[in-house]
Amino acid sequence: MRCPQCGNDTQQGAAFCSRCGARMYAPKPAAVREYALAQFRPSLWYYANGFLFGGVLIAIGAVLLYRKFEPIQAGFAVIGVGALTFIVTMIRARTISWSLTSDRLIEKRGLLASRRREMELADIRSVEVSKRVVQRMVGLGDVTIASAASADYAIRLNDIGAPDETAETIRKARLKRMA
Repeated sequence: MRCPQCGNDTQQGAAFCSRCGARMYAPKPAAVREYALAQFRPSLWYYANGFLFGGVLIAIGAVLLYRKFEPIQAGFAVIGVGALTFIVTMIRARTISWSLTSDRLIEKRGLLASRRREMELADIRSVEVSKRVVQRMVGLGDVTIASAASADYAIRLNDIGAPDETAETIRKARLKRMA
């Protein structure tokens, strides 16, 4: 290694130059790789209205078929629309996710057209948990993560299970990142 001050050749791994006493620059460690900590998705309760509507349509279609309503195709059509509602709701349930890594929080939305937002853990200003009455009854809540970079930039995790534990996981990851 060469001394950055005087140019003297020093021993490999020396902390100081043997000639002028200047501090030797330590070689930079290999870049630490980012790793996944947690994956979050909205609870299926978030999509309950779609499941409920699809179930009601299927039940109405079954009643129409049972009572032999004419034309018979009407009953099958209503059941088909109900099943389609179920399928669309299941697809909607897979279009949003949040990933917590060792460096950032990533929000992904969309199926065909997608949107991705990222927030560095070092930029997190606050983590807020809110639980409405119905959410509390089924163990859900919303977690809002506000950015210190911009007053109007926030990522909101809607209707997730165990919101207090999720907020604590994010807080711990942020503290570990800041250390």
